Amino acid sequence: MDKLGALAAFGTASCWAISALFFESTSKRLGALTVNFWKVIFAFAFLAITGTITRGMPFPIDASPRTWLFLSLSGLVGFVISDFFLFNAYVYIGARTAVVFQAITPFFTALFAYIFLGERMDPARLVGMVIVVCGILMVVITRQKKDKASRDSLPHARKGYLYAFLSTIFQAGGLILSKVGLGDYSAVSGTQIRVFIAIFGFAIQALVTGQAGQVFVAAPKDKKGMRSIGIGAIFGPFLGVVFSLFAMQHTQAGTASTLMALTPVLIIPLSVLVLKQKVDRLEIIGAVVAVCGAALFFML
Repeated sequence: MDKLGALAAFGTASCWAISALFFESTSKRLGALTVNFWKVIFAFAFLAITGTITRGMPFPIDASPRTWLFLSLSGLVGFVISDFFLFNAYVYIGARTAVVFQAITPFFTALFAYIFLGERMDPARLVGMVIVVCGILMVVITRQKKDKASRDSLPHARKGYLYAFLSTIFQAGGLILSKVGLGDYSAVSGTQIRVFIAIFGFAIQALVTGQAGQVFVAAPKDKKGMRSIGIGAIFGPFLGVVFSLFAMQHTQAGTASTLMALTPVLIIPLSVLVLKQKVDRLEIIGAVVAVCGAALFFML
C-alpha cells in the first residue's frame, strides 16, 4: 500500500498542476475569493455523487466526532486559509511561480509531523532542505528581475511571494490535521468533510469582506468563468485532494508531501503548451532543483 500511496501523491501533484492553470486566469478575472468559494461548491457536488456511487452515502454521516473535528480543522487551515493566500499569490505572481513555493511544504510537513506525531527527521535530510531553498531562490530572483522592469509590479510581486510562502505553511498544517483525523476512514468522505467546512468558511469571508455581491450574484452569471472553475475543481479540491488524503493515509507524511511537491515541475510544460507562456531557463533549473531537494529531504 505504501507504493500505492506514493502513486496517489504523484497524482495529487499532477491534478494540482492542471487546476492551477484554470484557477490562475479565473482568479484574475473574478477574484480569488470567488474562485475559492465556487470551486468547493463544485467539489462538494462531485464528492456527493462519488460517495453515493462508492459508499451509497452522499454525505459522511457515519464519520466519528473525532474525524469531524480534525478534518473540519483541516478544511479551515488547508482550504480556507491556505487557499486564500495561494489564490491571491496567483493574482500577484502567477500560478507557475506561486506553486514553486509549495516545494518547501515537505519541510514544514516534516517539522509539524515531528512535533505533533513524533516522526523523527534524519539530520542528513537537512541537505535536501538547503537544496529546496536554493531552488526556490533561483526562481524568485529570476521573476524579480523581470518584475523590476515595471516599478508598479514589484510591490505586488513581493506580496505575492509572501502569500505563496504563507500558503505552504498552512497547507502543511492542513496535511497533518488530515492525517490525524482521517485514520482508516474513506478518503472521499474525508475530503467531503473538509470541503463542507470550507464552503462555510469562504461564505463567511465573502460576507465579512463585503464581496458577497460579487461572489454570490455576479460570478454565476459569468458562464465562461464558472466553466473554468468547474474544470479546475475536478482536478483540484475533488481528485487532487482525494488523492492527497489517500496518500497521507497509506504512506508517511514526508513521502507524500515530497511527491506532492512535484507540482512546480509539472506545471512548467503545461504553462508552455497550454498558456503559451515563455519560461526562463533559470526558472526551469530552479524548479527542478527545488523538487530534487524536496525528494532528498526525505530519501537520504
